[in-house]
Amino acid sequence: MGMIQNDWLNAIGGEFRKPYYRDLYGFVKNEYSSHVVYPPADDIFNAFHFTPLSEVKVLLLGQDPYHNEHQAHGLSFSVLPDQPDIPPSLQNIYKELHEDLGCDIPNNGYLKKWADQGVLLLNTVLTVRAHQANSHQGKGWEQFTDAIIQAVNAQDRPIVYFLWGRPAQNKIPMLTNPKHLILKAPHPSPLSAYRGFFGCKHFSQANEFLKANGIEPIDWQIENI
Repeated sequence: MGMIQNDWLNAIGGEFRKPYYRDLYGFVKNEYSSHVVYPPADDIFNAFHFTPLSEVKVLLLGQDPYHNEHQAHGLSFSVLPDQPDIPPSLQNIYKELHEDLGCDIPNNGYLKKWADQGVLLLNTVLTVRAHQANSHQGKGWEQFTDAIIQAVNAQDRPIVYFLWGRPAQNKIPMLTNPKHLILKAPHPSPLSAYRGFFGCKHFSQANEFLKANGIEPIDWQIENI
């Protein structure tokens, strides 16, 4: 597990010294040594490497990393650039982006461009055993990522939250900052997207909020590779 080096360390570095994290580290280390686990160990903290706390404009909260081969790389909803299959939820995100902002639908699911602009692509659980969804739930990651969410909530500047689906919306009691905008919708999964994710217009709403507060909006267009 590559260490976090940037300004996140000042905000959440204390977590690494807590008993729960010691237990989590032992569990994850053992899982990587005895099973196939995603993402690759060096990618676990990519969301924080790519998006320093001081640069967060939008927090997009996911749940579990993708659990099939050559997908997960540490950013929620994103897949590696040479992965030919775009996951169904991300396909629906692209459809909503097309309807909302006219973005072209790209040929890949690599969302690092968003992370580089200040979109924190955070899963609540950061590892998963291959082909076993939710296999690392309840091992301590949730406590760690709650600390991340609390650090974002403490930022004294406008920030937008995309909370898609009930598990993400369960975090709302933690979000107490009046300067922040909370946007809720059903999850973009094919099982629920038609219940209100399509038509939610979160991407344009986020950009309007950022611009109204004098902040550079996000260029949501993912280019073809």
